[in-house]
Amino acid sequence: MEIKVPELAESITEGTIASWLKQPGEQVEKGEAIVELETDKVNIEVPSDEAGILSEVMAAEGDTVRVGETIAIITAGGEAATPAQAETKQPTTEQVSEVPVAEQPKKEQPAAVAATERTSLADRPIASPAARKLAREKGIDLSQVATQDPLGRIRVQDVATFEVAPREQAKPTPSPAPAAPVTQAASGKPEERIKMSRRRKTIANRLVEVQQTAAMLTTFNEIDMSAVMSLRKRRQEKFVKDNEVKLGFMSFFTKAAVAALKKMPYLNAEIQGDEIVLKKFYDIGIAVSAPDGLVVPVVRDADKKNFGEIEKDIISLAVKARDNKLGLSDLTGGTFTITNGGTFGSLMSTPILNGPQVAILGMHAINLRPVAIDAERMANRPMMYVALSYDHRIVDGKEAVTFLKHIKDLLEDPESLIFEA
Repeated sequence: MEIKVPELAESITEGTIASWLKQPGEQVEKGEAIVELETDKVNIEVPSDEAGILSEVMAAEGDTVRVGETIAIITAGGEAATPAQAETKQPTTEQVSEVPVAEQPKKEQPAAVAATERTSLADRPIASPAARKLAREKGIDLSQVATQDPLGRIRVQDVATFEVAPREQAKPTPSPAPAAPVTQAASGKPEERIKMSRRRKTIANRLVEVQQTAAMLTTFNEIDMSAVMSLRKRRQEKFVKDNEVKLGFMSFFTKAAVAALKKMPYLNAEIQGDEIVLKKFYDIGIAVSAPDGLVVPVVRDADKKNFGEIEKDIISLAVKARDNKLGLSDLTGGTFTITNGGTFGSLMSTPILNGPQVAILGMHAINLRPVAIDAERMANRPMMYVALSYDHRIVDGKEAVTFLKHIKDLLEDPESLIFEA
């Protein structure tokens, strides 16, 4: 049976082999993932429709493959190939086609190796694709990694945590660094060249494209977060009891953004040719830092959801982003984006538009700052700078400033969100 690159999305015609989850000669069960593909937006695991032996791989990790292209062969029944056969067949398409299976050199395998080949799938560690990739890069044996996951699935953080423990098996003896990655610049100073991943290239291209095609401008304001923080403190225990998640800041900003977008509809729009398309729905993108780069999963119909539903959606999307499990449906169709640089300590920034959207709201760190209460009094208040970047082609400065001021007013009186959003 041929394993082909599946349909990825309407606008995606190719991907990159991120990692082979099974190696030539290994047993494959029906429905078991054998390869992980990296696309411009998400990583996708490709399963086998039949049980059998992975007899050939037609592309190496890092190769670009197109939709419909055959990338592997599954042979029904039979015995697993020896490691020597697998090693001969894997590297490239040319080597696979030029060396028939019948001509592979036969080597007698030690009893220990033969026993390993017969190990059942139940004995293999269960790990996310990202965890397997990190383990390969660090030379870590996944069978030695402990996990806190109740289902026993090894996650990226488990592998990362394992790195700080003694690693005699990972680095048995010191060895010189590979010569290839480190080169010399024209000045004679050392430098390292790293090939950009498909996703990183896509992010780079789109950010440049937005800056070249949109008339982007940013306006700022600041918000006294005292009322929101006080409300969270008073309501947190009951909120957790009712919703099984904590009440965070993102749900407040999401609800405030929806209310402000209803008053300023041109910020919930996009440009298509010579037309302005005003979106009558509110699918809010939440920027998340994932292992392979920034992604913007979407909270659907945010105007119809309560605080608890929004918090659950955000947590679910963040976990999927961390584990490289976001689907294309999680990332497409957003109408407005919120990004929180404050998570990493950013005091102020000018966020770049998430095209084809025409506006993005930037949150930042909350810091105590002296604020004038009136002409006579000063007080230290938890303040946050907020930024709104917008496309000046269809959004005027008055609309942008009014939008951000409405966000400020709602969050400084958070009970008003009950009536507005």
